[in-house]
Amino acid sequence: MSELLIFTQQIGNLLWGWPMIVLLLGTHIFLTLRLKFPQRKIFKAIRLSVQKDEDSTGDISQFGALTTSLAATIGTGNIIGVATAISLGGPGAVLWCWLTGVFGIATKYGEGLLAIKYRQKTDDGTILGGPMYALEKGLRCKWMAVLFCVFTAIATFGIGNAVQANAISENITLLMEPILSPHYTRLICGFVTATLVGSVIIGGVKNIARWCTAIVPFMALLYVLGCIYILIVNHAYISEALRLIVDEAFSTKAVGGGAVGSVMMVAARYGIARGLFSNESGMGSAPIVAAAAQTRNPVRQALVSSTGTFWDTVVICAITGLVVTTSILAYPEISQDQGGMLTKEAFGKVPYLGAPILTFGILTFSFSTILGWSYYGERAMEYLFGKRSIILYRIVYVLVVFVGSIMSLAMVWNLADIFNALMAIPNLVSLLLLSGVIAKETQHYLWEDNLDDYMKEDN
Repeated sequence: MSELLIFTQQIGNLLWGWPMIVLLLGTHIFLTLRLKFPQRKIFKAIRLSVQKDEDSTGDISQFGALTTSLAATIGTGNIIGVATAISLGGPGAVLWCWLTGVFGIATKYGEGLLAIKYRQKTDDGTILGGPMYALEKGLRCKWMAVLFCVFTAIATFGIGNAVQANAISENITLLMEPILSPHYTRLICGFVTATLVGSVIIGGVKNIARWCTAIVPFMALLYVLGCIYILIVNHAYISEALRLIVDEAFSTKAVGGGAVGSVMMVAARYGIARGLFSNESGMGSAPIVAAAAQTRNPVRQALVSSTGTFWDTVVICAITGLVVTTSILAYPEISQDQGGMLTKEAFGKVPYLGAPILTFGILTFSFSTILGWSYYGERAMEYLFGKRSIILYRIVYVLVVFVGSIMSLAMVWNLADIFNALMAIPNLVSLLLLSGVIAKETQHYLWEDNLDDYMKEDN
C-alpha cells in the first residue's frame, strides 16, 4: 500500500506540474480578458440566481441548478483541502487558491454558457448537457467527449464520493473515540451515510435539487458566520496573517535547500490544485447540472453558474484559509506540517464554538457534495452506456460511500488530484477552442443588452 501511495502521489505531482498550472490559470485569464472581465457582473449574476424562468425549457430552476452545483463544490476542499494546501504549500497557497477562484469565475461562466448552448432533449423530455456535448456538437470531437465522460465517471468515486465519505467518518470517529472503537465507528458511519445517500439519489436530479436547495444556503451561512466568530477571537493576528499569505505567495526563497523549488512554486502548485478541487472551475463538472436549468438563454445561466465559484472560493475558501493561518499564528503549538489534522487543531483551539463549527461544516458540506457528484456520474454513464446504466451506477456509488469511509485519506486525496486533472484537460480544450462561440453569445445577450431574450433550442 505504501508503494501504491507513493506511485499515485508521483502521478498527481506530474499531472499538477507547471504545464497544468499554466493551462488552467491561463484559461482563466484568457477568458477573463476575452469576455471583458465577466467578474464585473457578479452582483447582477447573484440577483439572477434567485429569479425563476419557469416558462423556459429545463428540468430544475436556475437556483436549483446552482445549489446542486454548490452542493458538489462546497465540500472538504473548502475545509480540509485548504488546510492541506497550507500544510504542503505554506500560507501563500491561500492566495493562489483565492486567485484561482477570482479568475475562475470567467471559466465557470464559459462552462455554463456552453452547457446551455449545446444541451439536448431526449425522447422522454430529459435535458442533457455538459462538456461532452460541447465537445461532440461544438467541436465534432466524439472521442474527447468519451474520454471526458470516462474520467468523470471515475472521478465521481474519488472527489465526489470517497473523499467526502472519509471526511465524515474521520470526524465522527474522533467524536466517538471515548465511547466506541474507531473500527466499529467507521463501519457504522459508512453504513448510515450510504443509506442516506441512496435514499436521496434514487429520486434523480429533481430530488437531489430539492435537498440541495434546502440545505446548501443554510449550511454555508452558518459556516461563514462561525468562521467570522473565530476571526473575531483571532482578530489580533489578521493583519499579520494577510502579510504572511501575500509574502509567501510570491517568495522566491528556495525550499528544502533548493531541491524542491521556490516557496512561490510550491504555494502555487498546491493552492491552484486545491482551488480547482474546491470550485471546480475548468473541471467540467458544474455545467452538467447547469444544462438542466430552466433558463431563457445561455448567458443568463452562465452568469448564475459563475456565482458558484464566487461563493465557493472567493468567499468560503478565503475565510477558511484566514481562519487556519490566524490560528497557526495565535497558537504556536499548532504545527503547519500536520496535514489534514491542521484544520482540526486550528478550529479546536478556539474556545466554545471552534470544534462545533468544524464538525457541522464537514458533515453537511461532505454529505451535500456526495449528492451533487452522483448526478455528474449518472450523466456521464448515460452518455457512455445509455440510460439503463444509471441503476447500476447508483448501486456502485452507494457502495463506494461505504468503502470510502474506511479508506486511507492520503490515497483518496492522491486519486482525487489525478482524476481532477484528467477531467479538466478535455474540458479546458473545449473552452479555449469554443471561446469564439462564448464571446459571440456574450456579445448578443450581455454586451448588447438582450439578456431577457429567449434562445431557440434544438430538440
